[in-house]
Amino acid sequence: MLAIFHEAFAHPPEELNSPASYKGIKKPKVPEETLEDFISHNPNNTFSMTFGNAAVMAYVRPPTSFPTPQRQFCGFDDIYCLFLGSLNNLCSLIRQYGLSKSSNEAIFLIEAYKTLRDRGPYPADQVIKDLDGSFAFVVYDRKAGNVFAALGSDGGVKLYWGIAADGSIVISDDLDIIKEGCAKSFAPFPTGCMFHSEGGLMSFEHPMNKMKAMPRIDSEGAMCGANFKVDKHTRVNSIPRVGSQSNWTEWDHH
Repeated sequence: MLAIFHEAFAHPPEELNSPASYKGIKKPKVPEETLEDFISHNPNNTFSMTFGNAAVMAYVRPPTSFPTPQRQFCGFDDIYCLFLGSLNNLCSLIRQYGLSKSSNEAIFLIEAYKTLRDRGPYPADQVIKDLDGSFAFVVYDRKAGNVFAALGSDGGVKLYWGIAADGSIVISDDLDIIKEGCAKSFAPFPTGCMFHSEGGLMSFEHPMNKMKAMPRIDSEGAMCGANFKVDKHTRVNSIPRVGSQSNWTEWDHH
């Protein structure tokens, strides 16, 4: 899967951007080039949507046989979701939210997002903690201009993120696409964490602790985008809670 969001809508951590990206032979690409590269890997089986200059979302359609991990892409009410993996407790979750039995993980996540956005306050980390399984997802609320992404804690699904040539944030499970599109300005998305366009990066396993950037140097000795881990010695002032529709969450900025 691939999701790209203009820096006006998503503000990735500064430590993800590496000055070394502009010193080597390979430079970061603009979003249009990265999308072309992604499509070229599976030219007959890729679906993509472009939202003006704000966002791009794309995925490779799963084969007829049951894929592992499964990939999903859906959208309604101007909210779109890319999902990778599976939830072991999906049946109980859709009952909890009053959804039809045919609902898949991506549909559930859109409904969970809408509930958080419209009926808060409620800790966003608690909703993600309730997800049992290996998963990664990206939700884009086109009307509100919000981006919400998360990666499960069990390491069963891999996710990467980086910075494009124009400052856009790039999120994908395809490491080659990330490397080609972001040069040195990329890193693995941290497990057990979630990212929101306004609130930034936080751990849903340890929501009261700040995230700490860890310098990362590649085999060529070049500084790359930083890894992030929970700083167990530094705490935030309040538990993240969901806010109004125009400001989905009121996370502390630290």
